[in-house]
Amino acid sequence: MTVVVVDATAVKQLGRDAGLDAVGIAPAAPFLSTRADLHERRDAGLHAGMQFTYRNPDRSTDPDRALSGAQSIVVGALAYTTRARRDTDRTLRGRVAAYSRVDHYATLRHRLSVIADRLCDDGFQARVLVDDNALVDREAAYRAGIGWYGKNSNLLLPGRGSWFVLGSVVTTAPLEPDEAPMADGCGSCRRCISGCPTGAIVAPGVVDARHCLAWLLQMSGDFPREHRVALGDRIYGCDDCQEVCPQNPGADVRPDDGSVSIVDMLTADDAALLARHGRWYIAERAPRYLRRNALVVLGNIGEPRDPAVEQLLERYLDHDDAMLRAHAAWAARQLGRDDLLADRAADPVIATELAAPAPAARGGR
Repeated sequence: MTVVVVDATAVKQLGRDAGLDAVGIAPAAPFLSTRADLHERRDAGLHAGMQFTYRNPDRSTDPDRALSGAQSIVVGALAYTTRARRDTDRTLRGRVAAYSRVDHYATLRHRLSVIADRLCDDGFQARVLVDDNALVDREAAYRAGIGWYGKNSNLLLPGRGSWFVLGSVVTTAPLEPDEAPMADGCGSCRRCISGCPTGAIVAPGVVDARHCLAWLLQMSGDFPREHRVALGDRIYGCDDCQEVCPQNPGADVRPDDGSVSIVDMLTADDAALLARHGRWYIAERAPRYLRRNALVVLGNIGEPRDPAVEQLLERYLDHDDAMLRAHAAWAARQLGRDDLLADRAADPVIATELAAPAPAARGGR
């Protein structure tokens, strides 16, 4: 029987040649400490209903559940363009997190597949996992020695920060692992903790999803009233904890900041919204949640007497969807347009909003 010896250095070089910015190798042993953390945080409610990796911690922390007989995990990191130039004219436009402006995960999956294909050609099994709840990718990367955990729970790469997407190739090939874990490089810095607009980072490395804007934008149900002003002009994702991190290098500047039209979000039909934004995680795959978020942004950045804003408010104050009527009523009050609510006060949804505490000062930036 011929035993195939796989050169770990060659495998990592193959990944770099394919366009990965960093490659490391971890053993495929279960992530027992991560499993315990996930169970503890889920039991404490910090997941806020989030299913990704929390749905089945016993599975997402055991590489052998992803591929029977797994011996190694090859982890790849792909850098993405960070903060773009923000135009001075951002009238009724919602901000989109940097990672989600284009499908970086498709590129990452393709580049990791080069490694998986080579391992399969050598007679081993290999499975590519990208943006997949079958494996906690940050922990795999940490164990592969690619970076360390920042206080915002993101993985930080030395000298290059956190502007990366991560993915793995779980394989039956026995590969020599890299030295890990990497030493913490944050020291006493707490900028991400103090820079979070809602105080969602409740301890170093611990995020309470009940207060994380990125997750709240993806949740079903009402957008929490206490965080609507803090949402500002964000329509998908939040980069604040990364933008303030001194480990992140200077921003790459592009003419397109990936922002989207709030008017379009509130006037396009369901099919058009899913065609434009279907890559995003949308609760229940229901475009009503995109409109819910857009109404909160409208209340934060709209001009109260702009005819287009007034038209959108009236459209949604009369909407069949009670959740959207409620968020439109909040937006109207936030813009000082209680006059639009007066004639609709008999509607229980509107009456509930009118009975709520007066809105706080408007957010956005």
